[in-house]
Amino acid sequence: MKWITGTIIALILGTVLQLAFLVYAMYVLLGILILSHLLTHQWMGAIAVHRHPITNKAEIGESETLILDLSNESSLAIPWLIFEESFPRTAMEQSPPRIALKGKGLGIIQIGPNKAHRIEYTITFKQRGYYQLGPLLVETGDLFGLHRKFKILTDPQFVLVAPKIVPLQHYQIASKRPIGEIRITHRLFDDPTRIAAVRPYQAGDPLNQIHWRATARTGELHSRIYENSCVAGATLLLDFHNFAYQGSGETVASELAVTTAASLANALFEEGHQVGLVTNGRDAAERIKHEGWKGEFTTRADAHQKTGETTQNERLNPIVVPTRKGADQITTILETLGRLESSDGLEFSELIQESTHFLPRDATVIPILRDISPQAALALGMLRQRGYAVTVVLIQFDEGYSPQWAKAPSWAEPIIAQGLEFITISNEEELAALSTLALV
Repeated sequence: MKWITGTIIALILGTVLQLAFLVYAMYVLLGILILSHLLTHQWMGAIAVHRHPITNKAEIGESETLILDLSNESSLAIPWLIFEESFPRTAMEQSPPRIALKGKGLGIIQIGPNKAHRIEYTITFKQRGYYQLGPLLVETGDLFGLHRKFKILTDPQFVLVAPKIVPLQHYQIASKRPIGEIRITHRLFDDPTRIAAVRPYQAGDPLNQIHWRATARTGELHSRIYENSCVAGATLLLDFHNFAYQGSGETVASELAVTTAASLANALFEEGHQVGLVTNGRDAAERIKHEGWKGEFTTRADAHQKTGETTQNERLNPIVVPTRKGADQITTILETLGRLESSDGLEFSELIQESTHFLPRDATVIPILRDISPQAALALGMLRQRGYAVTVVLIQFDEGYSPQWAKAPSWAEPIIAQGLEFITISNEEELAALSTLALV
């Protein structure tokens, strides 16, 4: 538009000043500008893209080949066309990278009339996550570079990569903590399926507890005594606040925390126990729902700005997968962990306050966190005083495992002061031997 405006002004000046050569040149330039504008508009309108669908779920280490067919649906050849596929740049630039790309998602081509060009590249998923692939940005213009147009084509595709599951090789159903059934130290309610003993009747015993066979045999009333209910299964409290994973090795620590949660949940599920998840992280799918998807391009800043506009997400509610049994329970937990992103919302102590009503008393509470603050230790101590069985799992990948007889480090003092049991996980090998190290 600025070229046309300038040409018209020069044409008016040439006419007023009676400069015939200038008037002639401006007429020619104005004709070229109008023709270039019309051709550019025609070329851009004739571009169509078909994205071949891929699976929306993948495993760590799997690769997917993405294919896009870019076609020119007009009878005029397109002299040049730049295409660029949007990739999650942050995931590619992390150390270690979360995804790897093989092939060209960026290039310049020429397309003849009613011809097509295939774009093909392969992406390998190296870590869990919720990845956006696309959209495709195309750019074309006239041969003189006077007019250039951009266009976003095709909706993006999203691929969910579930977290890694480490088999707990030494898992035992009789392990004391944090998984498996344990006998609580106080009475929640009687379990009528677990008879502990038979004793003489005492005033106040309910009639449904009278043992009639023993009564008939002895001639005196006897009552059944039931064992207390047992803690079965667990609710995982995963701390995924930004502040918890700052400093060196933040990516390794956060992924180890997610792997620990996924492995414990899978072990519980396979043994038929109830399992649940509560976290202060952010669900990537929900973030995209509120903020919209982003186009991450390396060129054409204007298009990047338009597709990257977002609205602030002030969601402070925890993510909750209710503690229960069910065939789809582990699938829901793994998908939630796969989409999980760190958040600056609820701190861990606030997470406990907000989610207490989601914690069933007949399940162990397993907090999984990297750092323990006095506020978090106090909140966990209050859970223990209210009757919950609590065992803390601390992700300390840079410190290594310390035997139980060793003196506890200074950072563990807030936990010890609250009378809480804790274990440390520094790598996947220790996670695999979890019950051998700390639970047996």
